[in-house]
Parts: sequence; C-alpha cells; structure tokens
Amino acid sequence: MPLQEFIPPRRLLLGPGPSLVHPRVLRALSTPLLGHLDPVFLTVMNDIQSSLRMIFETEHRFTIAISGTGSAGMEASIVNLVEPGDAVIVGINGIFGTRLASVVDRCGGKAIRLEAPWGECIQPDAIEHALVRSGPVKAVAIVHAETSTGAWQPLEDIGAVCRRHDALLVVDAVTSLGGVAVGVDRLGIDVCYSGTQKCLSCPPGLSPFTMSERALAVVKARRLPCQSWYLDMGMIAEYWTESSRAYHHTAPISMLYGLREALRLIEEEGLPARYKRHQINSNALLAGLEVLGLVPLPPAGRRLPMLNCVVVPAQIPEADIRARLLSQYGIDIGGGLGPLKGKVWRIGLMGESSTEANVLTLLNALEALFLEGGWLSTPGVALQAASRVYSHVSS
Repeated sequence: MPLQEFIPPRRLLLGPGPSLVHPRVLRALSTPLLGHLDPVFLTVMNDIQSSLRMIFETEHRFTIAISGTGSAGMEASIVNLVEPGDAVIVGINGIFGTRLASVVDRCGGKAIRLEAPWGECIQPDAIEHALVRSGPVKAVAIVHAETSTGAWQPLEDIGAVCRRHDALLVVDAVTSLGGVAVGVDRLGIDVCYSGTQKCLSCPPGLSPFTMSERALAVVKARRLPCQSWYLDMGMIAEYWTESSRAYHHTAPISMLYGLREALRLIEEEGLPARYKRHQINSNALLAGLEVLGLVPLPPAGRRLPMLNCVVVPAQIPEADIRARLLSQYGIDIGGGLGPLKGKVWRIGLMGESSTEANVLTLLNALEALFLEGGWLSTPGVALQAASRVYSHVSS
C-alpha cells in the first residue's frame, strides 16, 4: 500500500523542545532552493552570522550555524578542543553536563567531574578549587540552562576564573539563547553553542555556534586531526569565511532560510522585550502551578523562565496526567529524566510558545484534570493566581 499524505495533529508544544514555530518561518522553509555556493545564498549565510552575533552578544568572527541539532554543537565544541590526555573540568548538575563529560571521555580526554545536586548550580569557587587541584586544564565546560532540571547557571564570575588559570570556557546555551541574555563577550565565553528548536523557535536541525579567536588558535594548533571530519571547525571555517568559501558539505539550505526568518522575528521584537516576555509568562505560570501544589525544583533566583521544572506530588499520577493533557487537550509537556523520572514536569515556555494565552490554556486544562482527580477542590484558583501576575505587570 502506498504511503498516504501525512497530516500531523495540531499540538500546543509546551515541553522542553521543540517550541512552536511562527508561520513566517514555516513559509521561509518552503521557498525555492539555491545552490550552497550561489552568491545569493552566501548573503543568507552572512545575514545569519550577523544576527547570531547580536543574539550571542559577541564580536566573534567565527559565529555560524552548524548543520546538526544542539547535540552537534556540543560534540563540535569538545571534539575540536580536546585531544587525548587533555583535562577538562565539567560542571554536572543534570543530564546535559553528564553528556558533556561523556564526549570528553570519548575524545580520550580526562573529564574532571564537578557535581552539584540536580536542580542546583555549580559554584565559581568550586571551579577555581578544581582548577588549582587539577594542574593544567584545557577547558571548563558548563551548562547555562540545564534542560533536565530548569536550573539557570550564573556565569558572571566563571569566565574570570578561567582566564586566571588559562583555561577556555565552553558554555551550553541550547535552551537559554534567545530567552535570557547569554552575553558571550561580557562573560568571557570562548565557545558557546545552542539549538534552533528552543527559544529561537525554528525547527530542530541547526546549532548556532560561536568560537573566540583564542579557541580557534587552539583548534589550529592541534597535534592530531579532529576526530570528527564532519564537525571539524578548522575546515568548516573555510566555508563560512567570506574570503574563501571552500566547499565542505552541502549546507541545509531550507533550514538556514528558516533560521534567518526566525532571527528576523527576534530582531523585530528586540532582545530586552523578548527576555521580559519570557520572565513574565514564567512568573504567571509558576504562580498558578504553586496553587496546584506543584513546587519549582530549582531555588528562587536560579529558575529558568523558559523551562519551568516543578515537582509533582507523589499522589498525582504524573505520566497519566501528561498523557491526558496530550490526548484530551492537545498539550505536550515533558516529564523527568534520569533520577527525576516520574517526579517532575518540565514545562517549556520557549520563543513562540511563551504567551499569556498558552499559560492560561495549560492552567485551565490542569485545573480540570485536578478537579476530576480530587486533587483540587476550588475551580479557577490557578487561573486567578496567574491573572494577578499579568494584572500587576499591566498596571
């Protein structure tokens, strides 16, 4: 039987990614293809580089979109910098720090694991102590926005610590870029990577990536070739550099069209307004969830506005409620990973998904399910709590 046309159901995407995508981005994805060395397409690449520098808040010349998801950005960061025997301090307070350490191990490097309880953050003095204890360290790798816990890692002092010890700073900003300030140059970040499917609200498939001249010099001075041909930044730089444009691989043309349009939308909104929108909607959501007995996992002041991780009371069948949200209301939220499986919900308010209407829609659905299950006695309380937040903002 021949394949039939696939028409996906409409979903309200409020999980840890992907986020909703603006119709303008979807239209851009469907525009006619150009060759990957066509002069007109090369201007698209230039536009993307310029806009990414704005969002990363950097002057790094080597700022590009890697052909692959955010995990490709993670791999590229490590496989280009780390050679066998190199020591890398990795902050681990969730799944994605654990993955960073695993990539270091696979490169033959020495991953020095600096761990904190899931939901908490890595302290700068702990990093400095590890640098002093460990002798020469090539890099410190840390997750800015830990998607598995909702923890928002402060970076203000870590760049200075790395400079004092001549170590590179690698930052995972897959979930944070476009939702909160990353401040690459201000914070002294050498390598930073993200993903298009979170706060940039573009389909998954590209990894925005920026690398300092200091880090590029390390790449060019490698003793051995990069273990990944596909992610070899020394070679890819020749394609993204205007003066050379040397062929490396066929770029994902349509995805880059989509990213360019997503970046246009961000520029039109403005970063300060975008960051404020994410924070207000998170505040309103958490106000409603706490009335329902759902308490944030990270401590106050360390909670990501675009990824709200809340502890689900033991008496509530969290997987069943998530399944019913999807089947009855078309709302997709995420469950826990690793040791948090079955214990938390991860609710994404990323990019196009971060709206007042979406917050109220989710709270309304949760209220209905909680009333039915006997975990809530008074209807409307969560909606009222969220509405008070919005009223306070508008007054």
